[in-house]
Amino acid sequence: MFNVERSGNEARKLVYKDDKCVGCGICTDVCPTSSLRLGPIVPIARGLIELDLISCNADSCVLCGLCSVACPFDALSLSIDGEDIKEMGNYPSWETECVVDEEECIYCGRCYKVCPRDAIIFERTLPERKDLVRGEISIDKDECIYCSFCADLCPAEAITVTNVPTSSVDVINNSIEVDLDKCVFCGVCKRVCPQDAIKEICSTCMLQDEIKVPEIVGDTFISKGSCVNCSWCSEICPVDAITITKPFDGTLEVVENEADEKVCKGDACHACQDVCPCNAVEIVDGKAVTNLDFCNLCGACITACPQNIRVLNRTAMKLDNINSESWDEILNSLLGGK
Repeated sequence: MFNVERSGNEARKLVYKDDKCVGCGICTDVCPTSSLRLGPIVPIARGLIELDLISCNADSCVLCGLCSVACPFDALSLSIDGEDIKEMGNYPSWETECVVDEEECIYCGRCYKVCPRDAIIFERTLPERKDLVRGEISIDKDECIYCSFCADLCPAEAITVTNVPTSSVDVINNSIEVDLDKCVFCGVCKRVCPQDAIKEICSTCMLQDEIKVPEIVGDTFISKGSCVNCSWCSEICPVDAITITKPFDGTLEVVENEADEKVCKGDACHACQDVCPCNAVEIVDGKAVTNLDFCNLCGACITACPQNIRVLNRTAMKLDNINSESWDEILNSLLGGK
């Protein structure tokens, strides 16, 4: 992490947040003084070296804020007199979105499991099992031989059998207990007992009208500061409760030229796969394939590819409120081919 500060009529401070940086190089593309430099993102991504993905020449940086507003992932933040320029109405802002409709969410947790950036905070509370099933179970301890068949086969792990030797090797203290909070009265224990020592009755079906409908409550929240708008969560959500707006529209292709030996090395390279913040790249039949459903068109893979065969073409971006003509020209340079 680096900070660049200057004081005067305005106190300006540029802060780099390495935990949010994806190594896309957008900031280096727009920097008017070439003060920002992209590091060796592949070995950094692979954990071979510990460096920031971006470095800054503090002597040449003019703290204009272009890098801060251009970064779709909030990895750079410029503040003026303590206020982030992204909170000021006269600076450009990204109109990306990552929200969960709490009214529609069923708290299944699928989004939480697939998020490549751990940007989803997920909690849920399930009803008590004992409130969903009804029944009776008893064990005749005079008939029980403590063979543990019931405990070993119980699908709910509700039965505990212990065989504890005492000081006399000829005497064993046996015990068997059923945890009614876990028991679902399925009857497996009764059917496997060789001594018919277990009596069990399930009344759940008969009393189902008396049993409350199970209520599952929770909270699913996407941290905008960590989200890279890859859309894994929205694509996998079974009830369409998540809305993701990506920063760019466009295409990403692999254009090989065998004559110049510029071909994808697949498993032998996989640099694009290692740096992709979206987990959008996989190796298929020895070639790197990008799933555009999950790609945010950041361009990190373009920078990483040693063969220079990946072609990015951004056709639109969700960066609005660009009021300066010079800034408009620089920021719109992010569009087009790369």
